[in-house]
Amino acid sequence: MVVELADRYEVAVFQQRGLPPSTEDGPFTIARAVADVDAILKGLGWKRSLLLGHSWGGHLALHVAASRPELLAAVMALDPVGAADDGGLTAFSEALTARAAPERRERLEQLHAIPDAEATEADHLELMRIVWPGYFAHPASAPAMPSIRACAAASAGLWAELVALMPTLAVDLGATQLPMTLIGCTGSPIPVEAVRRTADLAPHAELEVFEGVGHFPWLEQPGLVVAAMDRLARRADVPT
Repeated sequence: MVVELADRYEVAVFQQRGLPPSTEDGPFTIARAVADVDAILKGLGWKRSLLLGHSWGGHLALHVAASRPELLAAVMALDPVGAADDGGLTAFSEALTARAAPERRERLEQLHAIPDAEATEADHLELMRIVWPGYFAHPASAPAMPSIRACAAASAGLWAELVALMPTLAVDLGATQLPMTLIGCTGSPIPVEAVRRTADLAPHAELEVFEGVGHFPWLEQPGLVVAAMDRLARRADVPT
């Protein structure tokens, strides 16, 4: 996705705290994560930034939009965990379980039963390998999972805050004046309706629905995300 965007935009990406080359130290809180984005944007010195977040990053982008709007021209949240009701988390978890191979579901339930504070990086990666195909519109033809790393401490801290702060975020989004695009994908385990309800919270948010693709739409249909970003940039009067 970054490669596609870099053909049309100046792009900066960063590693969130918890994994190198970023700091591996906490605190692992949403306030700290928002402050990190704040520091990066100020360090870049860009005057008209378009902030794009995907999945958890999309949820984080909503927090940045609500609390640091002066740093941004617009925000795109791509198939994010939402802020209305439970953000779609119950349906998301149920869909991933249903899409997992039957012979792996017992192990998946065992991994889900491990308290967040006790889960290791190995636990997170084993769980991800089981559910990976379920992120795609056609799990049987999902690409191989790339080599990834996980920070168990960051996951535990941020996940707890994500849920606890949803009501506050929902209220804050109602006062957000930034142009925003929230994207739901019909083949994703995150239900489009959950993304729609979150988009309805913000007065200048628009919902776009990508048909027939899953949680990583740029892998299944290249060009969709860039086209959506172009539409958002035009709404925000940012040259492309």
